[in-house]
Formats: sequence, C-alpha cells, structure tokens
Amino acid sequence: MKIVLLESLGVPEEVLNACAKPLTDAGHTFVAYPRDTDPQVQIARAGDADVIMIANMPLKGEVIRACKNLKFINVAFTGVDHVDLAAAKEMGVKVSNASGYSTQSVAELALGMMLSLLRNVPQVEERCRAGKTKDGLVGTELRGKTVGIVGAGAIGQNTGRLCKAFGCKVIAYNHRPKQAAEGTIDEFVDLDTLTRESDIISLNCPLNDSTRGMFDFGRIAMMKKTAILINVARGPVVDSRALADALNEGRIAGAGIDVFETEPPLDVNHPLLHTPNTIVTPHVAFASKESMALRAQIVFDSLDSFIAGKQVNVIL
Repeated sequence: MKIVLLESLGVPEEVLNACAKPLTDAGHTFVAYPRDTDPQVQIARAGDADVIMIANMPLKGEVIRACKNLKFINVAFTGVDHVDLAAAKEMGVKVSNASGYSTQSVAELALGMMLSLLRNVPQVEERCRAGKTKDGLVGTELRGKTVGIVGAGAIGQNTGRLCKAFGCKVIAYNHRPKQAAEGTIDEFVDLDTLTRESDIISLNCPLNDSTRGMFDFGRIAMMKKTAILINVARGPVVDSRALADALNEGRIAGAGIDVFETEPPLDVNHPLLHTPNTIVTPHVAFASKESMALRAQIVFDSLDSFIAGKQVNVIL
C-alpha cells in the first residue's frame, strides 16, 4: 500500500520514522509532506495513495474523489468534521479517528481555564507587572462550584473527574444516554437544567447538526450572571457574537475559548478577542508532548489494524 501523510503529526522526525519503519519493512510505501490546504496540492501528493493520514487539516470531497485508489482515511484527531464524510462514504472509503489521545490534555486545559478565570489570573498578572496590587480582584475558589459538562464522552468524563477532585458537584448532559465511569459525573440532567444551574459550563461535545449553534443568544441568556463558559469542543457549537455581547454587557462572568469558527490564525477583529474576562487560546487543548506521542502511536496502530483487516476507531 502507498500511505501518504499530508501534515505533521507533531512528533520529532525520528519518532515518525520509527513508527513508519515496520510498514516500510513490510513492503509498504510511506511518504510524509508538510501541511498544505490547497486541494490541488493534496491531489498531486496523494492522488495514487491507498491511505491518507491527516490531523485537523480539511480534506474536501474533491480530493477524496480524485484519489481513485483510496481505501482508508486515518484521522489523527478526535473530531472528524473537517473531513467530507459524505464523499468518503460515496467512494467506499473507510475512516477512523484517533479517539483517546487527548483525553487528559483537553481536560487539563479546561480545568486550567476555570481556575484562571475564577482567580482572575490574567488581570492580577497584568497588575503585578505594572507594579500594582490585587485590590478589587480577589477571586473565588473552584471548590463547591457546580460544573456542567456538555458531552459526556471520555474527555467530558475526565474533565468531571478532575473537577470532582477539587470538590465540585458535576452534572452532565449528553445527546444520547450514557453510562458514566465511577467518580466522574454525579448526575445527568437535561440541557436547560444544566444551563440554569451550572456555575461553570464546559463544552466537550462533537460538532454535528444537533450541537451546531447550541449555545446561542437564548441559551447563553439562561446562564447565571456569575457563570463561566469553557469551550474546548468545536467553535461553531457557540455563537461567538452572542457570547461576545453577553461578556461585554456583563450578562455572564467570563469565558475560556480554545476553538473558533475557523482554525487560527484568527482575524484580529474577531469579537471574542476583545471581550472582558476572556481567556483565548489558538486551539491548543489537544496539544501536549504526551498527547502528540500517544496520537502517533494510536494512528499507526490503527493503520496496522486496517491493513490486517480489523478496522478500529471506526467513523465510517
């Protein structure tokens, strides 16, 4: 098989080569390219590939349809909304993701945002650098807060586990009935109840028709005035303009945003780059040294399984 990696997996070259060596030793061809989002460049690089590997780079239907030998798209990411799944299904191409690689890293960033917002870390750091004091910026503790988890998959449950270690009550909403692991979630509730009762809401859900625009003007208006919204899921789950208005008008207390409608770099005029009590990061929740190493292991194990006729982490 010809296997084409169309963007970096975020690991050192020697690690990538070590992962690929068993494949090349078995007679397969492995080629790695730097990221290029131009569909014509992608077709030129992967036009005769049996397997395409990507991370979070968009893979459009025109690319999938042009790769006539393509059998498998191996996505080194948890979400797959950047892949044209309809085209893959039409062409009979199998798709797997790298579920599980960022369970810890995403949950830790969500927790870090919660703590930073509650304790006014960005503001007091600025004060300290300017030779000033904390006056007027005494924060609150995470302990005793009700944290609402929207999307109770592995990342959501792990976020709940970390919050419970800080003494929080954790409630959750999941689109489909879910059995939570012990020590992660105290109670499942409907979305309206979660929105009204939570001191902190952490979005950990996939992007699909039921979650796109879920936190719009109306839902944000249901939140407590003292509540914080964390989005480490997908940008379009939240209406950015509605959230910016709520923050600017003091209708909610703060937000931690790692994901946006498009991948960074963002337009410097994006509304959430200019709101108070807001921490923004350029889609980094998934990215730690540990998670990148685990991701490489998962996707190459997934490729080995596919070659052996036993697809894992199945999307299609």
